[in-house]
Amino acid sequence: MSGEVGGNLGKRWVPLVLFGLVGQLAWTIENMYFNVFLYKTVTYDPLAVAIMVGASAVVATGTTLVMGSASDALGRRRPFIVGGYLIWGLTIMAFALVGNQTSAELFPGADAVAVTVAIVVVLDCVMTFFGSTANDSAFNAWVTDNTTAANRGRAEGVLNALALVAMIVVFGALDPLTQAGQWTTFFLVVGGIVSLCGLSGLWLVRDAPGVQRNQEHAFTRLAQGLRISAVKENPALYVVFAGLALAGIAQQVYMPYLLIYIQYHLGVESYAVPLALTLVLAAAVSILGGRLADRIGKVRFLVPAVGALFLGLVLVWIQGILMGGSGAVAGWTLIPVATLMLGGMLTLNTVLGATARDLMPDTERGYLNGVRLIFMVLIPMVTGPFIGSAIIRGGPQYFDEYGVRQWIPGPGIFLGAAAVSLLCLLPALWLRRRAAAGGARSTGGSTI
Repeated sequence: MSGEVGGNLGKRWVPLVLFGLVGQLAWTIENMYFNVFLYKTVTYDPLAVAIMVGASAVVATGTTLVMGSASDALGRRRPFIVGGYLIWGLTIMAFALVGNQTSAELFPGADAVAVTVAIVVVLDCVMTFFGSTANDSAFNAWVTDNTTAANRGRAEGVLNALALVAMIVVFGALDPLTQAGQWTTFFLVVGGIVSLCGLSGLWLVRDAPGVQRNQEHAFTRLAQGLRISAVKENPALYVVFAGLALAGIAQQVYMPYLLIYIQYHLGVESYAVPLALTLVLAAAVSILGGRLADRIGKVRFLVPAVGALFLGLVLVWIQGILMGGSGAVAGWTLIPVATLMLGGMLTLNTVLGATARDLMPDTERGYLNGVRLIFMVLIPMVTGPFIGSAIIRGGPQYFDEYGVRQWIPGPGIFLGAAAVSLLCLLPALWLRRRAAAGGARSTGGSTI
C-alpha cells in the first residue's frame, strides 16, 4: 500500500499485546458474561439476550463510524485509546449496581425483571460506546498505522489469539467468581483492569509518525462507505467485508449462548480447564495460520479455513447430541471438535481481517474500521443471535417451579451456524479467482 507509515512492528508489540488483550478481556465479558449474567440473575428468555446483543451492535457500529472519522480528521489515535479505555472500565464497574432487587426498590410496582433487562441493555450500550471508541475504532486504526502488508497477517493472528487468551484468563481467574454468584466483585475487578490499562497508555501508546489527516468533515463521510461508487472503487475490500459478515453471523448463532449451552445442556459445571485447553490449542492455530498467511498468501487459506470451520461446527453438533447431560465427560470430549471449530473460525477471521487492513486506503483507516464493523459486528449481531434464539425457542422447553416457560440452548445452534458458514465459500472463491487473475488491488495499490 502506498504511504505505509509504520513497518517497525517490533517496537510496538508491548502496547499491541497489552491493549489487544485487555480489550478482548472486556469484550469477552460483554459478549459472553453479560449474557450469562442476564440468563442467571434476570431472565431465562433467550430473546432478551438477542435484544441486548443486537442493540450493542448498533451502538458499536455507529460509534466506530463517527469516532473513527474523528481520529482520521485529527490524525491521532492516542487520546481516543487512553480516554476510551479509562471510561470503558468505569462503565463495566457500573454493572455491579444492577439487579432485580435494586430495580424493585427503585421502581416499586413495576415489573422488576423488565426494568432490569432495560437497564442492562442501556448500560451495555453505554459501555459499548466507550469500548468501540477505544478499541474498535482507535486501537484498530493504530494497529493498521503501525503495520505493513508484510507483517499484518502476523499481527492479526496475534490479535485473534488474544481473544482466546482473554477467555482463558476470564475462565481461569474470574469465572469462579461468577460460579459463586459474586458478580459485584467480578465486574469491579474487570473494570479496574480496563481502566488501569487506559492509564498505562499515557506512557506506552504513541501515534505512528506520518499519519495523514483526512480534512473532510467527518459527518459528510458517514454514508460514503456504503455507496455503490465506493464498492466499485474497491470491490475486493467489500467482498472481504462480506466474508467477515457471513463468518460473523455463523459465530453469533451460537456464541452468545455457548456458556449457557455448556452448563445447562452438556451439564458441565467445572468447564474452566477443558475450555482453557481448547482455547490454547485454537490460539496456537490462529498464530500459526497468520504467520503462514504472510509467507504463502492470505487468500490461499480461505477455503481450507471455511472447511475446517464447517466440519468443526458439524462435529460439535454431533457431540452435543451424543453427550448431552454427560457432565465432565462431555467437557473433555468437546475439546478436539471445539478446537477444530474455533481454530477454523480464527484462521478465517485472521486471513480476512489482515486482507482488509491491506486494502484500506491510508487516510481512511479509522473510518473504514467503522464500515468494517457494519459487516463484522452490526450485521452478524442483529441476525445471528436471533437465528440462535429461534432455534432454541423451537426446541425443547419446560416450566419451572413458578410455572414460567424456560428454554435451554441445544446443539441445533451449531448445525444452524454450520449452514451459514458454507456461505463463506462465495467470497473466498471470488477472492481466490481475482487474486489468480492479478486483479485484487485496492485503491492504495496492495495486492492480496
